[in-house]
Amino acid sequence: MSGATGSGQLPLALRFPPDQRLDTFVATDPVVLPQLRALVVSSPAQCVLVAGGANTGKTHLAIAVCAEAGARGIAAAYLPLASAAGRLRAALEAMEERDLIALDGVEAIAGRRDDEVALFDFHNRARDAGKALLYTAREWPADLPLQLPDLRSRLSQCLRIALAPLDDAGRREMLQLRARRRGLQFDPAAIDWLLRRVDRDLGSLAALFERLDRASLAAQRRVTVPFLRDTLGDLG
Repeated sequence: MSGATGSGQLPLALRFPPDQRLDTFVATDPVVLPQLRALVVSSPAQCVLVAGGANTGKTHLAIAVCAEAGARGIAAAYLPLASAAGRLRAALEAMEERDLIALDGVEAIAGRRDDEVALFDFHNRARDAGKALLYTAREWPADLPLQLPDLRSRLSQCLRIALAPLDDAGRREMLQLRARRRGLQFDPAAIDWLLRRVDRDLGSLAALFERLDRASLAAQRRVTVPFLRDTLGDLG
């Protein structure tokens, strides 16, 4: 797989949020990150399907793989399928020149026959052209309400990666990784205090981290338990 990023692409920093990288993802299974890094440099190109429940990090990984590819000079594209439902063929045609394509949330087009046919056709063209494909879904193909058996078959042939929810140790590690990447001083006791009081899914924690990062910068204070009490007083 080769090819420099196209001239029409936005700069990497604008396209892919800096916190969503492979090295900031905490996986419960140690093979997850090596398998996704292999997808970026694979020859011949692979097809990978990442499945997991809500807030297990599927979108993080889809964006992170594209960012990894971009950093290596490989033309990559990321598409949340929910945003293209009902017009998927046109959206996919715009990605024909990319070498790696991440399609996030297959369940969003399941049951939409025109979109399923468009995805089936695109999958076949991409594989014939030696492109790498990354799909994410909340369930395995056999459990998705797909109308097109041939699409189910194609997706079932992809390498499968299963994601599981993080435990408290994993959530703590995720917050520590993000804090180090931002240069944010986040006391270990503050992380423990936070995890005892807030929603623990990754989406909620990521949003709260952004809030705390902005507040810490504005106040010029490290993130301590007193700082959290001042900033998130309603959590006590």
